[in-house]
Amino acid sequence: MNSVAPVPEPDATLVSVVMPVYNAQATMVRSIDSVLAQTYRQLELILVDDGSRDGSAAIMDAYAARDARVVAVRQPNGGVAAARNRGLQEARGTHVAFLDSDDWWEPEKLALQLAHMARTGARVCYTAYQRVAEDGRALAQVVPPERVDYAGMLYSNRIGNLTGIYARSLGEAAFQKTGHEDYVFWLDRVRRAGHAERVPETRPLAYYLVRGGSVSANKLRAAGWQWRIYRKVERLTLPRSAWCMLHYVAHALLKRNPLSRPV
Repeated sequence: MNSVAPVPEPDATLVSVVMPVYNAQATMVRSIDSVLAQTYRQLELILVDDGSRDGSAAIMDAYAARDARVVAVRQPNGGVAAARNRGLQEARGTHVAFLDSDDWWEPEKLALQLAHMARTGARVCYTAYQRVAEDGRALAQVVPPERVDYAGMLYSNRIGNLTGIYARSLGEAAFQKTGHEDYVFWLDRVRRAGHAERVPETRPLAYYLVRGGSVSANKLRAAGWQWRIYRKVERLTLPRSAWCMLHYVAHALLKRNPLSRPV
């Protein structure tokens, strides 16, 4: 029988990693293992089952039984925003990060981010990441700029949700039930923090699985969501919304190149 990992010390910097789970039995093991293999050990992994109908719940329970850092939570199906918000409600950490149940991290990801945040005082931090096709082919490598403020975030979401981490001293926040809910969330975090910083490493520290039928793959729908964020959520003027939209389209095209560098 596997030994149970110890609960993190209460006085340590604790990272709460929130992972929504929905019918993810085919991919979630790699995602979970990448969190538990982090060289920074003071973490909790909050798995939120969003009404799965496959074997996801059993996998969650098995991990929770052998590692005290894993918290398994169940709720009726409410969508990814509701699942992440439930994870935030359960979180005990001083810092919060997110990982979906089909993406994964390099082992040093959290350690490098926390070290950079401690060194610079940044309260929001992100990394480069690799887009990966379902057949395992490497697609674009996304290397965002070293620093971004709110104005820069309006042009493009520089913070891949799977790469971001923030200090909870910024105050609480919740995901809205809207298109590009992760973008809206990180806009709020960066606005409150004043700016966000990328770790100096330009190699990918996270891997994003691109599914052909995913909602985010529908580019016309995504553009509509972006426009709504400018006008309805951020309440920008029509001219400024149009200007930001031009930048958004340009950056979206750049991300599909084999190597996407900051511009």
